[in-house]
Amino acid sequence: MALKSGACRFNLWWVHVDWSEECIHRVSFAKTGEEGPVPPAIRAYCTGSIRATPPLKSVATEENAPYAAVYRAVCRIPYGKTATYGEIAQECDTSPRVVGIAMRRNPTPLVIPCHRVVAKGGLGGFTPDISIKSALLAMEQKE
Repeated sequence: MALKSGACRFNLWWVHVDWSEECIHRVSFAKTGEEGPVPPAIRAYCTGSIRATPPLKSVATEENAPYAAVYRAVCRIPYGKTATYGEIAQECDTSPRVVGIAMRRNPTPLVIPCHRVVAKGGLGGFTPDISIKSALLAMEQKE
């Protein structure tokens, strides 16, 4: 299983991806980067060319991975929709705080669309910058 690395743009940010043919291992955002190979579904998603979550497998949803149940629940949030930390917590029989910790530790945002998990009274957080979450939600809510 050879690991590949590459990057593409999402608005003013670079999306860095470490992946193999089988699954995505890491997705991160940075202000700098250099164009490189990424799975076509991620590139299409970042340009708004597809109106769906990239249909890729994440290492974080494997059965024994920490927070796997939370990540699988988040993957069921439809494109263009949101759910609260509390709603995901209830579905997974845990607390909203645990959901927040899982979202902060999500190694594969976009594949596990943590930007769709919002606070009861607002956006909640997003690493490295809340503007990315806002831009992702805005892109998904365009008709």
